[in-house]
Amino acid sequence: MDKRHFLLALAATLTLPSLPALADAPVRPFPPNAKRGKMTPGYAPDITMDGKPRQLSPAARIVSDENMTVTPGSLREKDITVNYTEDMNGYIDRVWILTRAEARLPAPDAR
Repeated sequence: MDKRHFLLALAATLTLPSLPALADAPVRPFPPNAKRGKMTPGYAPDITMDGKPRQLSPAARIVSDENMTVTPGSLREKDITVNYTEDMNGYIDRVWILTRAEARLPAPDAR
């Protein structure tokens, strides 16, 4: 076994036991003014938040539970647990779809 293979095997040995810990990775940092809600997407920019009709801002960003940007039209689920922020006009400008671990924690505005 040459030096390179030994180092790769050593790195794999050291990192594999820590992979289950990554499943319970720390939650994403949310702004302190973020609110928690249940979102149902509609035809953009219309959404329903906690059963009330709301609108996304023109520059709204929706971030999936995998931390990737998604479009409102790609979401088909109902009552998605999210954290969100509002702009100065009351439009929803940032939305984070929560993982199960993040949804179990208190909302940022409740901390």
